[in-house]
Amino acid sequence: MSGSDRNLPEGRTAWKRTALVALPAVLAVGAMGVGMAQGALAASFAVSGTHFQVASKRLTSDGLASFVQTDRSVDGKGHPVALLGIGNARLSDICQAAVVSTPLGKVVFKLTAGGDAGEVTASDLVIDGEDLVGDAEFGTAQIGRDASALDAVPGVRGEAGKFGLQAGKVTVAGVRSHAWSATGGNFRLKGLKLQVALEGDQCF
Repeated sequence: MSGSDRNLPEGRTAWKRTALVALPAVLAVGAMGVGMAQGALAASFAVSGTHFQVASKRLTSDGLASFVQTDRSVDGKGHPVALLGIGNARLSDICQAAVVSTPLGKVVFKLTAGGDAGEVTASDLVIDGEDLVGDAEFGTAQIGRDASALDAVPGVRGEAGKFGLQAGKVTVAGVRSHAWSATGGNFRLKGLKLQVALEGDQCF
């Protein structure tokens, strides 16, 4: 710890040190956000090797399509996931959090939006998740449909002969998921708040 950090009053933040930790994460999110807005990111990019939490009090969608696939990190390791394609998603609020190792220790990177600021919306939302927990209501569910024939969400299809499922209008309350990636065509994040903190709280 530097002399300037040792002299900080109790409860004050060492801004220079915090900036060194936060800047790479902020730049990465900014670049990712631009890529999503321009439709430049596909669900098949190499994942970071760190899964993250996703939570929402309520999610509604015009449709849902899902099948199993494998995400791969840059070291070649595979991660089996359920690809969830959600058409025109609307969320009452969202929380995304990941634990990242840094020279200063474990840092929680956390993004929240929605709540009192208003509804969060996303088109062509695709989540590669390990699990999904919540109270769900589906319209016109089709379980066991060939993954290559899914049509509930445009562009979300798997390989021929693979197991798939889809549904019409979807409502899920109390959404909780551990995911490896999330992409979308256009996000509208009202009340966006980004935090980077040593030993901070996650979403759940």
